[in-house]
Amino acid sequence: MAKKLSDHKFVQTIKNIWKIEDLRARIGITLLIVAIYRFGSFVVLPGIDPTALDRVAASADNGSGLMSLLDMFSGGAFTNASIFALGIMPYISASIVIQLLAMAVPYFQKMQREGESGRRKINQYTRYLTVFILLIQAPSYLLSLPYTIGVGVAPGINPTLFMISSTIILAAGSMFILWLGERITDKGIGNGVSIIIMIGIIARLPKALYQEFYSRVAEAAGGGVVMLLIEIVFFLLVICAAIALLQGTRRVPVQYAKQSAGGATYSGARQYIPLKVNAANVMPIIFAQAIMFIPMAFANFSDSLKNSEAVAMLMNPTSWLYNLVSALLIIAFTYFYTAITINPVQMADDMKRNNGFIPGIKPGKPTAEYIDTIMSRLTLPGSLFLAAIAILPVFAGSIFGIQGEFAQFFGGTSLLILVGVVLDTLQQIESYLMMRHYDGLLSSGRIKGRIG
Repeated sequence: MAKKLSDHKFVQTIKNIWKIEDLRARIGITLLIVAIYRFGSFVVLPGIDPTALDRVAASADNGSGLMSLLDMFSGGAFTNASIFALGIMPYISASIVIQLLAMAVPYFQKMQREGESGRRKINQYTRYLTVFILLIQAPSYLLSLPYTIGVGVAPGINPTLFMISSTIILAAGSMFILWLGERITDKGIGNGVSIIIMIGIIARLPKALYQEFYSRVAEAAGGGVVMLLIEIVFFLLVICAAIALLQGTRRVPVQYAKQSAGGATYSGARQYIPLKVNAANVMPIIFAQAIMFIPMAFANFSDSLKNSEAVAMLMNPTSWLYNLVSALLIIAFTYFYTAITINPVQMADDMKRNNGFIPGIKPGKPTAEYIDTIMSRLTLPGSLFLAAIAILPVFAGSIFGIQGEFAQFFGGTSLLILVGVVLDTLQQIESYLMMRHYDGLLSSGRIKGRIG
């Protein structure tokens, strides 16, 4: 007999989520904050010419180039000339700088070792640097508005007063987004900053799907419905590859020696340390993307740079130079981020302190070297696979003839962030269900997110 709808696994999971008051409240708070963020993306800066903005919006149906990437990270706020136009990327850039300083400057290294108090100091310095970046980036954005999205100051508005007030508004808008992300982390579910970025990407997906559907079906372009179905199948395969990359692990066996009441030692149950193929997750792509925005920022202030062929290629996400530099940055950042998140020496010391050892490997330094060797072997293919998925949209566009924003979802930053954050969020929800002794989201096993 067919199961009733109320007995279906998905329906039962939704009921279980609703039964947990704390989880229900956290999901509600997250949705409320997301709604506030999306509302702010449509609040236009005071002084912008609304007629010109409407004209640009009507002609911006085919997003391409670096502008569309910036627009995707901000959920459309960039081309809307919104108070949230700069989005969360200044904070990401500040985080990169602070993490680099933590690798090279002894003062920051000392703060990292101070535990919670050191983490608070580092977060404070990151916010200060974010404000500094915003005070530079906001005027750059305002000066480039006539060239990037084709809008300017409305007639009768004092340009100097507009520049000062809009810089303050843009800086305050980005810091407010950061505050919203922290509220999601504290009161909602998952990593708030990642969810903010994910929401901005998801906001562009319906429009991209509609554009591709219209071009294939209504205009009967390039194979019509058949090609659209092939694209969807390929899209699902890329999603599966991204999930495999983010969840792939190698388990290292660890044996713990225990002592009985009589003083004799014996081996306890064998446990496993999961070492991820891609321990850095999507952070290398986010870091690399932030670096790739730099040429555009400097090109607006120099005619020689603006007319340079190399700079033009670095500002074009479909060029071979842009993708080569982006891939190399992703590989480098993968090794860098793995090095600062995975500490083999500390892992070996923790095992030795708890009478643990890897079978066949001596405790202490040999164990640290063994873990470091495994991580090096895992990081190389992981970084190459991550770089390949990151530049896949270019090949998807050339193979299938995809135009506009839909090609950006065939890999790259968009897809990996979507998959990674969704896995994290589902893992958070599953953890609440398991703590309340409810079934998880999957009957085949637990979800492994970026943090689990």
